[in-house]
Amino acid sequence: MSQLVQIAPLAPAEGTFPAVPMLGLDTLWFQVAGTICNLECTHCFISCSPTNHAHAMMTLDQVTSYLAEAKRLGVREYYFTGGEPFMNKSIFEMFEAALAQGPTSVLTNGVLIKDKTAERLQALSDASDYSFDVRISVDGYGPEDNDPVRGAGTFDRIVEGIAALARVGLNPVITVTEVCGEAGTRAGRTRFIELLRSLGLAQPRLKILPLLRIGAEEQRARGYHKWESLAGAHLTGDELAALQCSSCRIACASGVFVCPILIDAPGARMGDTLEATLRPFPLEYSACFTCHAEGLSCAT
Repeated sequence: MSQLVQIAPLAPAEGTFPAVPMLGLDTLWFQVAGTICNLECTHCFISCSPTNHAHAMMTLDQVTSYLAEAKRLGVREYYFTGGEPFMNKSIFEMFEAALAQGPTSVLTNGVLIKDKTAERLQALSDASDYSFDVRISVDGYGPEDNDPVRGAGTFDRIVEGIAALARVGLNPVITVTEVCGEAGTRAGRTRFIELLRSLGLAQPRLKILPLLRIGAEEQRARGYHKWESLAGAHLTGDELAALQCSSCRIACASGVFVCPILIDAPGARMGDTLEATLRPFPLEYSACFTCHAEGLSCAT
């Protein structure tokens, strides 16, 4: 059984770390599958895998309890992530509960989405007054690019999931990380758009994400350099407000953490309830540098 990875905050190079204020809890994430995943991607920043039980799956009762608190606090939108959310047997009931309160998104690797799954997702979307987004991750234009990162045979299964959603009229957001070397270039984006159109998506939506050099990615390529830190930085109010941790929190089976990126950092656990976490958070982790420098937001 995998153990919780101890991610220590960086020692300040000079001065202190800036703290991001909580400006209002707009977005609530659920680490609904914990760190349990059917894949073992080589760049996963929380090292999810079939055997990583550092974070357990959430129960329906846990999710609905946080949803009730979120409603009282005025949360506007909800995200479900993992691990692989579709491995949670209560996932459709969780979606239904969230969609009764606000716009909802799920982040998935897509390989478990078959025709019947797509039909259920489309029915949930049609039955709600709020938007429902499915976000699918892929890391290449074909098996030769994607499979060394996500596992043998995964590209074909991922595109089958995308095509299944397209057939029922859902338009998933496709996310690609910079592990796919050309992804951030105009030519690379054009190749992905052409691929998605070939799968039946008339208006493809593509999100390019920078790499977070923690978890499995630290072993695949490199960790953070010492200079990649916000130690001594003086961020303006606008810069702080642009960070997602100024308006979001993530609920896990073990409590509430500051953001989806830092669930392996014990110091990022802020409390047992949402209300207990509505306070400033020091940007003392290496991943905070990426969020600031790259303008990274996990939200769609």
